[in-house]
Amino acid sequence: MDLFGETLIQKVILKPPFEFPFSRSNRACFLFSLQGELQFYGEDEQFDIPGNYSLLLNCMNGGKKISNSEASSQNEIVIISFHPNTLKKIYERDFPLLLQKQKNSTSNQSNEKINNDFLIKKYIEGLLFYFENPSLVNEDILILKLKEIILLLSQTQNAETIQVILSQLFSPATYSFKQIIEANIFLQVGVEDLAQKTNLSVSSFKREFTKLYNDSPANYIKNQRLEKAAELLMVSDERVTDIAFDCGFNDLANFTKSFHEKFDLTPTNYRLKIK
Repeated sequence: MDLFGETLIQKVILKPPFEFPFSRSNRACFLFSLQGELQFYGEDEQFDIPGNYSLLLNCMNGGKKISNSEASSQNEIVIISFHPNTLKKIYERDFPLLLQKQKNSTSNQSNEKINNDFLIKKYIEGLLFYFENPSLVNEDILILKLKEIILLLSQTQNAETIQVILSQLFSPATYSFKQIIEANIFLQVGVEDLAQKTNLSVSSFKREFTKLYNDSPANYIKNQRLEKAAELLMVSDERVTDIAFDCGFNDLANFTKSFHEKFDLTPTNYRLKIK
């Protein structure tokens, strides 16, 4: 199904074993797996996509593909493409939040695995009806269907990452490895989250991190967070719990234990001694 001269929606049947590459282009794709499991391969990562999951990715960088080496059953997928020019035409100047760059987000993440919720499944069922009845398809319906999937994606648990991926279509600037680390180090994210934001596998992320910082990610991040917490204990009257969360710790007991190991005092006693 085409809209404004660009392919908007495809239904693809693939017989394993196969490789389905995504050519480098200025678009993003939402893949819904109707049947069968898939494997995704990025430039430096790979993961499985179970039958009840979807994948959102942008194709601004090459080297991305899906595949299936199991010859037991065929795969059936629906692909919805997000082209910047098409989105500009249907929204004019009133872009939804999902397409706007987050002010405080520093991430190069270009793909996300999405658990298909009930409303997205119903949406896909509606698209299949139009594949069975193509004479009913017109421009107005396709515009409505494109707006609908953007609305549904904005309501998923993955909305924050989806916004990062889709906004790259309009704000394609990329961040350096160090920029991503420094911008996210005090947020409640782990090594796996940081690896995703840099578009690297966890093993490659750890190698790159050690090369740049001469320390392991876990040790460096923990020490940076503890030093910031110690500084805040000196200069502010915030509660210890709030300081722990502000510095990226999501567990007060773990924060207290780590702080004591580094400074040989509990956070409360450290504050009392300094003051």
